[in-house]
Amino acid sequence: MPVIKPISDLRNKANEISKIAHHYDEPIFITKNGEGDLVVMSMAHYSKLQLKLDLFSKLAVAQAQKAAGDKGRTLSDVMKDIRKQLHEEI
Repeated sequence: MPVIKPISDLRNKANEISKIAHHYDEPIFITKNGEGDLVVMSMAHYSKLQLKLDLFSKLAVAQAQKAAGDKGRTLSDVMKDIRKQLHEEI
C-alpha cells in the first residue's frame, strides 16, 4: 500500500518521513493541496531503481540485437574472455 503524506510533513516531520522511507523501502508520495506533487525515497531505494533501469536498458539493446538477427556469443567464448581479464588483473 502506498505511503501518502502531506507536504507539511516534509517540514514538520522530516525525521519521520526518513524513517518511513528506510523502513518500508518504497517511495513516499507527497501531496500539496490534496494533489500529488512529489515522491520521496531513500537513497538505497533510488540506487536499486537506477540499477533496474540500467538492466532494462541493456535488455532492450540485447532484444533489439536479437530481433535484427545478431546471434551473439557462446557462453564458452564469454567465459574465456572473463578468465583472460581476471588473469591479466592479477
